[in-house]
Amino acid sequence: MTAFAALLGRELRLALRHGGDSFGALLFFFVAGALFPLAIGPAPATLARIAPGIVWVCALLAALLPLDRLFGADYDDGSLDQLLLSGLPASLVALAKAVSHWLVTGVPLLLAAFPLAVMLQLPAPALPALLGGLLMGTAVLSLLGTACAAIVLGARRGGVLLPVLVLPLTTPVLIFGAAAADAASAGLPVRPHLLLLGAYLAACLPLCPVAAGAALREAVD
Repeated sequence: MTAFAALLGRELRLALRHGGDSFGALLFFFVAGALFPLAIGPAPATLARIAPGIVWVCALLAALLPLDRLFGADYDDGSLDQLLLSGLPASLVALAKAVSHWLVTGVPLLLAAFPLAVMLQLPAPALPALLGGLLMGTAVLSLLGTACAAIVLGARRGGVLLPVLVLPLTTPVLIFGAAAADAASAGLPVRPHLLLLGAYLAACLPLCPVAAGAALREAVD
């Protein structure tokens, strides 16, 4: 655990040193969300109806932006080989990367979702469901993104392949997350949708680091 904490601290320091990636993701999140009222009109009823989908799609696309650098810089300068020789299992190295991505990208997106949802006229009763879904959904995005980033590591045009791999896998997150906010807006139970999100997160938590670790060893070899 000490080695894992040290690796996580290293990843956070590197992320803060390259803070432009997180800022770029947040800026994209706000700009993309602000474009929808310009395209469909400012009618509050229309915006309130589609606000959960807008927030979720923008968060998903914004979370993809920093994934290309998740392993790429370490792979290019040889740091990845040192990390895999540090004594930590490759799966824990991948898990540290996923946790770091969630802390520097997922959490800021979660915090930024509140003002964007208010701007899009999302009803107040739906805000807790939206944020609760995003709390789990951003974690799933980080885990799936880490696994897919490891799979395409070293491949030609890996940056092009990465969204193609990640987006289909995140479809259930988008469906259940937006459905939870829609149900809250209509006064319906949100628990089934959040439970399904939690089940998806519980499945990704052990499987994604293992898959990413195997892909990292293959890329290094």
